[in-house]
Amino acid sequence: MSSDPWGRVDETGTVYVRTADGEKVVGSWQAGSPEEALAYFERKYEGLVVEIGLLEKRVKTTDLSAKDAMAAIDHIRHQVDEHHAVGDLDALRKRLDQLVATVEARREQRKAQKAKQTDEARKAKEALVVEAEELAQSEQWRAAGERLRALVDTWKGLPRLDRKSDDELWHRFSHARSAFSKRRKAHFASLDAQREEARKVKEKLVAEAEALSGSTDWGVTAARYRELMAEWKAAGRAQREHEDELWNRFRGAQDVFFAARSEVFAERDAEQAENLKLKEELAGEAEKLVPVTDLKAARAAFRAINERWEAIGHVPRDARPKVEGRMHAVERAIQEAEEAEWRRTNPEARARAAGLTGQLQDAVDKLKKQIDAARAAGNDAKADKLARELEGRQALLDQALKGLQEFGG
Repeated sequence: MSSDPWGRVDETGTVYVRTADGEKVVGSWQAGSPEEALAYFERKYEGLVVEIGLLEKRVKTTDLSAKDAMAAIDHIRHQVDEHHAVGDLDALRKRLDQLVATVEARREQRKAQKAKQTDEARKAKEALVVEAEELAQSEQWRAAGERLRALVDTWKGLPRLDRKSDDELWHRFSHARSAFSKRRKAHFASLDAQREEARKVKEKLVAEAEALSGSTDWGVTAARYRELMAEWKAAGRAQREHEDELWNRFRGAQDVFFAARSEVFAERDAEQAENLKLKEELAGEAEKLVPVTDLKAARAAFRAINERWEAIGHVPRDARPKVEGRMHAVERAIQEAEEAEWRRTNPEARARAAGLTGQLQDAVDKLKKQIDAARAAGNDAKADKLARELEGRQALLDQALKGLQEFGG
């Protein structure tokens, strides 16, 4: 009989392995020596050791699922339990039990990790839904649309939840996107209608602008063009493919009119500048009539100058007050000379002045006699009083004489 610490072979060739529960039959060996029998079953034991070691390594270093790991453990345990190997089978069972504990711990760890990931995915999807529902009310059509598309990509990258939860959240998310799309479609449909209406309005404005482009009624037409421009701005924008073409026609019609007006105004400005030069020369000629020495000649000369003035035409508006003021000044000087002449030659006024002068002269002569009489009588007080009265009358007489001189008297 042959044996080792973990097994033996009896005289019948039966091989035994020692365990904590006593010896167990491993098998029967008849082909060779007992030593060869033990060596054979010891190699089978070493094979189990290697297999367990590889499984431990896979569990430790790979993402082997708990289900597959447990299946592999059960397979090895079945071999150990059948006692078809010689060695420390209890130690192998302990290693397998430890491996089961490790797999169970990893299973719980993965379960917790998955629960955490699911919770995070739920929160992330709920946040996406909330943001999508907020964006559904936005009128920032381009930015909100781009953001919603980005949210869809983010959603696709998140783990699925349980079907009920995932479907409920997706329904809200999808509804928000649909609501936004519906509002955006309605907005742009309305915008298209507004732009079509703007196109029709601007077509009419262009037609009128083109009809007015040949007008020579400068003031009225320019004012109408300003009104058309205000109406153009108030009409809003037409579709892009029409807006530029309509604007070019509208602006082109205005350019034709204002270019023609500018050309006419330029000619008019040149003519008015020449008129101003001529009127300034006439104003200078008229100013030589002042001061008036010969009223009749001055009046005739001014009339002739004024006739030439009226024949000249308009001058620039900003220069008009100054040059006309010069002519008016000469006209006023001649009028004042005429008034002075009239006063001088008015017989009624002359008679009144002469009569007043005569009365004052008589009063002065009378006072002088009264003063002389009072002095002779020695009544100086009376004489002084009469002398003061004489001063007043003499002053009035001097004024009357001066006025009479104006009449040539």
